Amino acid sequence: MKKAIYPGSFDPITNGHLDIIERSSKIFDKLVVAIANNSEKKTLFEPNEREEIINLSINHLDNVEVKIFNGLLIDFAKQEKLNIIVRGLRVLSDFEYEFKMALMNRNLDDEITTLFMMAHEKYTHISSSLIKEVLSHGGNIDDYIPNSVIEKIKIKINENKEK
Repeated sequence: MKKAIYPGSFDPITNGHLDIIERSSKIFDKLVVAIANNSEKKTLFEPNEREEIINLSINHLDNVEVKIFNGLLIDFAKQEKLNIIVRGLRVLSDFEYEFKMALMNRNLDDEITTLFMMAHEKYTHISSSLIKEVLSHGGNIDDYIPNSVIEKIKIKINENKEK
């Protein structure tokens, strides 16, 4: 059985993330979407909220499971008995960062391989942080995030503005 893990903060999940998830689900028998719970990173959504949103976005994919993890990705991958890490690349600067991470992960455990997947060109300019910024200034993000996320993120942005 071919199993892989696709990690990220997914705050929020974008259509670019969803594209990588859908394509990966066709390659692997099982894919775990792993939500990093990094308390040092300021996020819009709590990990359990991100898990719920992702589950709504992937409910059509039977072989994909969403889990939250703390600590090192490599430790979580070993715990889940997953030896392939899927990483999406949008632009050249992503590669430089991801390449360093892949080398570090290989150094920590050379049984775990990183697979880079190119983002679809229509999503190369999209990031979760850019989505949040555009929406906070009243811009339209409907083409960039799954329909199941649109209302939830708009409510969350408005709640944060009121604080």
